[in-house]
Amino acid sequence: MRQDKKILFSIYYHNIFEYPLTSEELTHWRPGEKLVKNPKSLQAIIEKDGLFFFKGKERLIAERKKREKISKKKIELAKRGAKIISKIPTVKMVGLTGALAMTNAKENSDIDLFIITKEKTLWTSRAIAILLLDILKVPRNAGGRVEKDKLCLNMWLDEEDLVWDKMDRNFYTAHEIAQIIPLVNKDGAYEKFINKNRWIGDFWPNTAKMLSPKEIRNLNKKQKKNIVFQYLYGLISNFFEPIAFIFQYLYMKRKITREIVTRTRAIFHPRDWGKIVLSELNKL
Repeated sequence: MRQDKKILFSIYYHNIFEYPLTSEELTHWRPGEKLVKNPKSLQAIIEKDGLFFFKGKERLIAERKKREKISKKKIELAKRGAKIISKIPTVKMVGLTGALAMTNAKENSDIDLFIITKEKTLWTSRAIAILLLDILKVPRNAGGRVEKDKLCLNMWLDEEDLVWDKMDRNFYTAHEIAQIIPLVNKDGAYEKFINKNRWIGDFWPNTAKMLSPKEIRNLNKKQKKNIVFQYLYGLISNFFEPIAFIFQYLYMKRKITREIVTRTRAIFHPRDWGKIVLSELNKL
């Protein structure tokens, strides 16, 4: 294969996660103009069984097939959890994230879910979701543990706070956002999230379809208006939400290290994968 610097970068990036790419994926995950370095050929690029990788990484062919098989089972568990969480009226989106979204999960991996809620209902929604899952005996991680096949509700965003912080915009976070698979998507919440983060196109321009302002307005017009829900929403956002936030924040306060806990965000990542990946990219 021609030693195109962007092809080299894409293969190198995904090699960090032991993930060889198909030719279609090489196009999909072709980096954008943020690629300021000119990576040299680290090793020869090999193509085998429709997958591209660096010479010496042949074992990744079997590993990818193995992880795809493992991921299928976990995705079904994720769908079950997402269906339950989606019953909460204030939940707008439930998405699959992390390695599982790339069908690259290991046997002992948990199941990462990303949830967007209606504005001013994040902490109430989170409390109800945890209660529902526990009542229905759906296995979930708790206390920062990572356990096989358990749901990990590790990322919550309020729909009024969807834009990613500028200081955290890089190849890793752009990839994590671009690879999200929506399992539940109400009122175009997924499309709105992607469009609020159009910057990911600077890093991975072929990964997500951006909507026009008119298309976004049309999505907003299609939202169903329910008088009963509007009344309950007012009660939740003005009364229950502040209480839910205070109680949950106080409960987890002493355990907070690098987690993000605000009224509009709850992001729990015990391991700083972003730092690890960026460190690897700096070796190019």
